[in-house]
Amino acid sequence: MHIGPWSKWIFLKIRLIDDTLQNTVCKKKKKKKASSNAGTFSVSWKQNWNFTYAGNFGGLAYSCCCKPFSNFPSENGWIFPFALDDCGDYTGGEKPRSAPSNGLGLQESSAAVAAQDLTDAPVGHLKYAVLSGCAIIVRGQPRGGPPPERQINLSNIRAGAMARRAAQAQPDTKDTPDEPWAFQAREFLRKKLIGKEVCFTVEIKTALGREYGMVYLGRDTTGENIAEVLVNEGLATVRREGIRGNNPEQARLCELEDQSKASKKGMWSEGGGNPRNFVDSLHQKPINAIIEHVRDGSVVRALLLPDYYLVTVMLSGIKCPTFKREADGTETPEPFAAEAKFFTESRLLQRDVQIILESCPNQIILGTILHPNGNITELLLKEGFARCVDWSMAVYTQGAEKLRAAERSAKERKVRIWKDYVAPTANLDQKDRQFVAKVMQVVNADAMVVKLNSGENKTIHLSSIRPPRIEGENKDKDKRFRPLYDIPYMFEAREFLRKKLIGKKVNVTVDYIRAATGPGEGTPAFAERTCATVTIGGINIAEALVSKGLATVIRYRQDDDQRSSHYDELLAAEARAIKNGKGLHSKKEVPIHRVADISGETQKAKQFLPFLQRAGRSEAVVEYVFSGSRLKLYMPKETCLITFLLAGIECPRSSRNMPGGMQVAEPFSDEAMLFTKELVLQREVEVEVESMDKAGNFIGWLHIEGLNLSVALVENALSKVHFTAERSAYYKTLVSAEEACRLRKEKIWANYEEKPVEEVVHVSEEKERVANYRPVYVTEISDTLHFYAQDVETGGQLESLMETMRAEIAAQPPLEGSYSARRGEYCIAKFADGEWYRARVEKVESPAKVHVFYIDYGNREIVPSTRLAAIPPAFSTRNLPAQATEYAFAFIQIPQDEDARADVVDCIVRDIQNSQCLLNVEYSGVTCPLVTIQFGDTKDDVGLGLVKEGLVMVDVRKEKHLQKMVTEYLNSQESAKSARLNIWRYGDFRADDADEFGYRR
Repeated sequence: MHIGPWSKWIFLKIRLIDDTLQNTVCKKKKKKKASSNAGTFSVSWKQNWNFTYAGNFGGLAYSCCCKPFSNFPSENGWIFPFALDDCGDYTGGEKPRSAPSNGLGLQESSAAVAAQDLTDAPVGHLKYAVLSGCAIIVRGQPRGGPPPERQINLSNIRAGAMARRAAQAQPDTKDTPDEPWAFQAREFLRKKLIGKEVCFTVEIKTALGREYGMVYLGRDTTGENIAEVLVNEGLATVRREGIRGNNPEQARLCELEDQSKASKKGMWSEGGGNPRNFVDSLHQKPINAIIEHVRDGSVVRALLLPDYYLVTVMLSGIKCPTFKREADGTETPEPFAAEAKFFTESRLLQRDVQIILESCPNQIILGTILHPNGNITELLLKEGFARCVDWSMAVYTQGAEKLRAAERSAKERKVRIWKDYVAPTANLDQKDRQFVAKVMQVVNADAMVVKLNSGENKTIHLSSIRPPRIEGENKDKDKRFRPLYDIPYMFEAREFLRKKLIGKKVNVTVDYIRAATGPGEGTPAFAERTCATVTIGGINIAEALVSKGLATVIRYRQDDDQRSSHYDELLAAEARAIKNGKGLHSKKEVPIHRVADISGETQKAKQFLPFLQRAGRSEAVVEYVFSGSRLKLYMPKETCLITFLLAGIECPRSSRNMPGGMQVAEPFSDEAMLFTKELVLQREVEVEVESMDKAGNFIGWLHIEGLNLSVALVENALSKVHFTAERSAYYKTLVSAEEACRLRKEKIWANYEEKPVEEVVHVSEEKERVANYRPVYVTEISDTLHFYAQDVETGGQLESLMETMRAEIAAQPPLEGSYSARRGEYCIAKFADGEWYRARVEKVESPAKVHVFYIDYGNREIVPSTRLAAIPPAFSTRNLPAQATEYAFAFIQIPQDEDARADVVDCIVRDIQNSQCLLNVEYSGVTCPLVTIQFGDTKDDVGLGLVKEGLVMVDVRKEKHLQKMVTEYLNSQESAKSARLNIWRYGDFRADDADEFGYRR
């Protein structure tokens, strides 16, 4: 009996055994051996003609088990109408010995389908298959030779194309993955048609020989229509572009497709047909599988049981060295790629395992393979065959910390891919890697200043996070950019850190030190930065910040090891923040902080002063410390920034730049500033505003947790008591604290020598009011009853300067529009009379609106920049200072009622504006000297006259040398009150609730 030639067409189920030929064990007494051109084999049979075949083809060993029907053997050869049974072995079936032929040996109406999973046999040995969801190969009955085959493509429908590997001869081509639902459609056909007889009709045959038709299950066209079944199950779509309206079969397909869409079957289900739905349907439960192929150490091909799904799985959380495909089709292994592949192959290939399919991003199935002996993912990391990857670490279900620990172990042992590894903190001592420190200042959302146990201050940056930042360039270039308030969520992030950390001890673990970088194109320069993980009470501050959406996590290159030791927790926190739409990830409008900075803005400060005085103790946050007694405060209720000076003390001055050069720091100024910083910087405090100086700085008392900062500075011998403290309630406390430090001769009192008491008393008794009136020319009077005056003695110099300047300007007129105004600069401005005057720019709203102050006359005006020009150097304030000096009336208080105030201003303008008067400085005020002024001819006191007419009230002063003047003013006020003049026409309105009207008795 000759068997060899038939080995070319018998369809064998391939089973990988070994690289050597395995002989089949005979199960019958008789045994016959033969040879063929395909390889060696052996056959054995029983009386029922069952036989087993084994052979070696192309270096691979195969085996199969077959059984014929009663007509076996035959004189004219063997007739094997084979079909696959459920277990994959062949069974025979009787067919008539002769049938009408269509030229290919196939009956037009009936044929048997032989199919097998493409991955179960090598390419080139497979002859009959379900190629895809809409293409099959059928064969007829063998008669005297191999049975013929024929490919039939289902008409009017389309199923997804299966994956295809790139052709090696064409380096430009790429591997193409399965289209959505392609594998499901092919598996559906395979299970439905394996070992079954089908009937088919050919409708169209293309010029290339491709045939399209209909396939029916059974011996005739009354059987189940395969195309309709596929469409009904949602595994194929109808080609509607070629549909003819009178074709009932096409109409039936369209109807079934609509029903499938309505029922949301297959590809029409929620989410459509993609592998993610398949992965999600398993709910991350372990499923049995067999590893069929290992592509590299971290990518395998697995056969999922019991449904025999063949999937490519990439191990979650890691990546092994790979094989790079070159242009000529060859593959070049990366270092340790072959070793990593062998490590995985020797442990998993052809083994029964369990797989947890965890995610499917971008059509890549991620999973974890569990073997009875352990987790291959952790083993690869521990042995140095793989590195952790961030993008898939988040989906790893077995604990990301285990992977990091395994990778860390390999790094410490410097095995395989880590043989040249150097730890980011290798050059640091243990005490410098981990330490406890006190937070002194929060610089921004990712940096802070901490105080070490040694007393040294150190700046720490939070590892692997990025603070909020503005997108694009600042559009409003005229507006001063303030990152803390202008960058969305920067203020919230800073406040979160400030409230949680300031003044508290934290645990610092240094993760890496970022080297300094020089400035590049579009890249600023950065100094060396120490990046660390900061925890307090077991809470990772960076993780808490990210989870609230107040910072984002930095993405690194895969080979960049300088990252947080808790990087996975940061990524998980960011994912939660994105999911919950918090902070930076929120779709709501970003918070806007409109904070007015009135530091140095005298006019704005004057407007705020009454509110702050009436408020009593106000809440504030210390934003910056300039010196021991000079601070910048944020007032949350008023949403403004102010410069605040401590009242009642005289603190050593720090060094600072002055117009004349650098001012040298006074002794103990740095100690005083450090003391104030440690006590109040970025802390919540309470302030009492008493007054304001001429530069727009507020003066008052600052309290923190019941402690008066002025008193604390004096008690620590870092400040002296100022004479202005005499009127405050803290005077006795300040004096006693100063006396104690003076006796101990500490710090600023170290070189103090006490003066005789008699001399001090003698000087205070002889102090009297000095009347030294000088002639002035009043040029301007403001609504607040302040006025500007020129000294008559220097009036001639001003006239000479103005004449010379105007002559020079007339000879060389400035180019109109060439001057760019800047706040605080001196310039010349053309007044309404057409003449040029010296001026100072106070504010620039726009080129058309520039606020200027005429420094020689005291009046203000808003002019366009075209009426401004640069001041010639010969006429600057260095040659002749500004001639208009600001003054205010002494001993009087202006009424708060607008009508009453207007009456006073009108009276003063009518009496003294543009006239020569006599002026005497009585005492200093917050913004300007307070004076008494007399008419030039009668020598009558102008302020006293206002009191007598009942237009103003008396401001009572406590200085002894002024009591005579105060008494005279009070007597005149009583006379006006008795006569019910002007503001006293309704009697004395300053009762118990006088503060509500803004008056002081």
